[in-house]
Parts: sequence; C-alpha cells; structure tokens
Amino acid sequence: MQTSFSLTQLADPGIATADQILRACVHCGFCTATCPTYVLLGDELDSPRGRIYLIKDMLENDRPADKQVVKHIDRCLSCLSCMTTCPSGVNYMHLVDHARHHIEKTYQRPWFDRLFRWMLGLTLPRPALFRLALRGAAIGKKFPRLVPGKLSHVLAMAPQPSSDFSSDRPGVITPPVPKIRRVALLTGCAQKVLSPEINAATLRLLTRHGCEVVIPESAGCCGALNHHLGQDAGYSFARKNILAWSREIEGAGLDAIIINASGCGTTVKDYGFMFRDDPELRDKANAVSALARDITEFVAEIGLKNVTPSGTRVAYHSACSLQHGQRITRLPRDLLKQSGFVVLDPAEGHLCCGSAGTYNLLQPEIAEKLRDRKARNLEVLAPDVIAAGNIGCITQIASGTKLPVVHTVELLDWATGGPRPAALVEPAQAC
Repeated sequence: MQTSFSLTQLADPGIATADQILRACVHCGFCTATCPTYVLLGDELDSPRGRIYLIKDMLENDRPADKQVVKHIDRCLSCLSCMTTCPSGVNYMHLVDHARHHIEKTYQRPWFDRLFRWMLGLTLPRPALFRLALRGAAIGKKFPRLVPGKLSHVLAMAPQPSSDFSSDRPGVITPPVPKIRRVALLTGCAQKVLSPEINAATLRLLTRHGCEVVIPESAGCCGALNHHLGQDAGYSFARKNILAWSREIEGAGLDAIIINASGCGTTVKDYGFMFRDDPELRDKANAVSALARDITEFVAEIGLKNVTPSGTRVAYHSACSLQHGQRITRLPRDLLKQSGFVVLDPAEGHLCCGSAGTYNLLQPEIAEKLRDRKARNLEVLAPDVIAAGNIGCITQIASGTKLPVVHTVELLDWATGGPRPAALVEPAQAC
C-alpha cells in the first residue's frame, strides 16, 4: 500500500512504525474471510482491510478521529485472526493499538461512554476494586430498575467473585521434588477474582514437576486491558511488571515467566515493542518478553510426568490470543492428548468467542452473537467439558452454555495428580 506521510510526520516513531505496517498491506482481502465482524456484518469497513484504510486516511491527514473511524475501530475485537491469514505479514495488532491511542487522545466520546470506559480501565486491572464492583453488581441484580439501561447487559454478565484469596500471594513456592527450574508466575488481575483455581492448579502443576515459583510483590496486571482501550495506564502496569521481573532476573535468576491467561501472554511478549523507544526499559523489556511463556509452552518443554488417563471428552477452544497472537495451536491439544483426554476440535475454531478483553462489555450485541455461535459449535461435539487457555474466553463461553468450562491447566493438573476441577464435580460429590 502506498503512503504519503511527510518527513515531519515520519519523525514520530509511532507514525514511522504505522507507515511500515501500512506499506506491507497489498489489498488482497484474504483477511476479510476470517474476520469475525466482517463475517457477521458484511461491511467492508468492519474488516481489517477497511479499518486499515480508515486508519491510513486519519493518520496521513493528521486529523482527530471522527465518529465513523471510532465506530469501526471500536467494533474490532483485536482477535488477530487477520494476522494469521495475511500472506504479507501486516502487523495489524500494532497498527490498531496505535489507532486506539490516537482515538483516545483526539476524540471526545459521549459522557457516558467516557465514564464507562474509565471505570473499566480503573476497576478490572485492580483485583480489590474489581471484587468490590462484582459485589455491587450482585446487589444491583436485586434492584434492576435502579440500574441505567446501558448498564443492564453488564449487570447480566457479572459473575460472582470467588472467596478464595490464598492461592497466589507474593512469595516463593518451593517444589516437593528436586528443583529443575526457577520461574515467575504472572497471577494477573481479573483472573484472580473470577477463577483463582487457575493459578492454584498452575502452581501445583509447576511445583509437582520440579519448578520453584516466585510471585513478585509488585507484579500485577499486564496492562493489556488498558492498552487495548487506548489508555496510557497500560504502560504503567507493564512498567511495574518489567521492573519486578528484572529484579528477579538480576537476582536469583529466572528460567521463564509463566503466563496462564493468553491475552496477558500476547501483551507481555510484546513488551519489547511497547518500550522500544524507552532507553531505560528497552533492554529489560526485551529480556522479559524473551522469557515469557504460555503455561502450555513451558509444560511442553519440561514434559508431563505420572499421567493418569481419564478418557474425558474435551472440546478445546483455541483462544484467539493464543492461536493468532502467539501462534500456539497444537501444543495445548497435544498436551491434553498426552494426558489421556479425548480432544475434540470445533468447527470455525479460528473465529473469536466475543470476549476480547472488554469487548463483550462495550459491544454486547456482536459479542453475544459470536458467543452463541461458538457455543453451538462446541456443544455439537457432545463433550464432557470445554477447555480454553484464557479467562476471558472461559467466562464468555460459560455464559452461553450449560457445559462446564475450565482452563487447560486445570485438566493437566488433574491428570498428573491434582484434584478434579471444581466445575466437573457434581453437587452431590462436592457436599
């Protein structure tokens, strides 16, 4: 694609990067076939190619975002399916993230939208505030008439927060067997509130296989939620993590940084790019990104031991951030098969479930259609359980099906000596 940025514009590193990305696009349109919003809506401007044209026009003319640009960029899930399909290697992720930050700085949203987005950016990355917000939502469900109409879908989706605070406190967890690795675990933010059993299963699996696990005091949210909202707070969260993990790297050392929420993993692996122009953090960010591993990547490296097959039928949902963002496709399936599970692959496995960070809260109508489509494709397989590698997907799919939905690591933990996942325990058994 030909561009016409001025030399003055290209002096801005962000514009220079956008120019390189735009020039890689050859207008082929392969991306339209795998874009969830284009598949649903059939609007060229709701395809990656259409959004690229809008972003190019906005940036080249150095003008504030307008209502049309905002509408179609907001509808983008950032599922990155287009990047898997693109034969030219267009880095759409970096381009659309740049556009979102431009929108945040130049476009005046309606007051309610500004307030809602600010609230999401404030509460979701902070477990204590998120837990409080969910308790407030539980009260609001009892008095639905008092809740503004625009928030009704948020209220309907709000799950109960977990009461478990103990599984991922800062500190060092030593393995009960000879140590073979020393790793850090990103315990996350929303996941700690919604499903702390995921971190608990991860810790059991890692220590059982000889890993010493460190959870640094000052590490927390990866910054993805804010970053994809166009909010600069995403960099602040990322900076804290980089500094916290760097202290461990420079101290006792780390063999890997383990991440069990694939949305977070995609962002942490991109820290090197995010801080490419920061002379203080550039090298540290690159070192952190190089050590980042999805839990399934790392388990595949060290190997599973003492597997007890169960024969449970597992429908595997490949999270977009895992298959498109990190290009991890076969590993989770292979590990589940090695663990004695019967793995089932749904139709349209490349399409997003509609979670996409805060997308299901900001674009509920599209998200619900994608969720229901995903749930149908999974249910037709008649599985015993659905597995996924991202808390957003787990929460989203669970809201559209009666089948149990668990994290892949919970099944791997169970197969190697851990407890049966709580979602698979019948009420009578749990009593």
